[in-house]
Amino acid sequence: MDIQLNLINRSNDAGHSQIVIFQKNAAAGVDELPVAWQVIRNLGPGDHHPFVYPLSTTLSAADSWGNYTPQIEANNGLIYSMARAPSGGDMLSLQGKGSSPHEIQCRNDLTQGAISASLFKSGKLVMVKTSIAPGQLAAFVLQPTLYIGVIPMIEDGEVMDSAIMSNVNTQLSLLGIAKADIVMTGGGPGQTSTPFRFTLENVVMA
Repeated sequence: MDIQLNLINRSNDAGHSQIVIFQKNAAAGVDELPVAWQVIRNLGPGDHHPFVYPLSTTLSAADSWGNYTPQIEANNGLIYSMARAPSGGDMLSLQGKGSSPHEIQCRNDLTQGAISASLFKSGKLVMVKTSIAPGQLAAFVLQPTLYIGVIPMIEDGEVMDSAIMSNVNTQLSLLGIAKADIVMTGGGPGQTSTPFRFTLENVVMA
């Protein structure tokens, strides 16, 4: 079931801050930087911004020539393959059960050229793995956890470097939740300002 979320600005910020929401790939040994999944702008005092964290996830792959496959539904425990189609061109398709029930796996079965694999939620990029060489496998583990913080000058789908990441220290578990408000407090101008805080309120369990 999709999770209904509602970001509410109860901070001392006048709506000038950009709020970024993202996830991290929890697969073992992953060194890929996170991607800004949702960037919320111009959220004035007292305003709210509803959005959905969908259960469904889609997968797309890109070849070394910059061509992207259509997005297909992707589920835990399954492996998907990027291979040359009989009709020409590269095709992403389901191959069957993967080696882990907790992972979405994508394998490069092309004879040459590295690929990248991208996961999407609500049509927006949420996770990416680049430089997957022929024969190699990318693994994605999506836990029900959102990371949220205030980051200036960032766009949807942008890869966030370690400097940006150091400004985000709030994680919110969505485990078992059907609906909740994310309340933003703190901030403000001058020396009396406090760090922004994000908390879950009015939680409805699934």
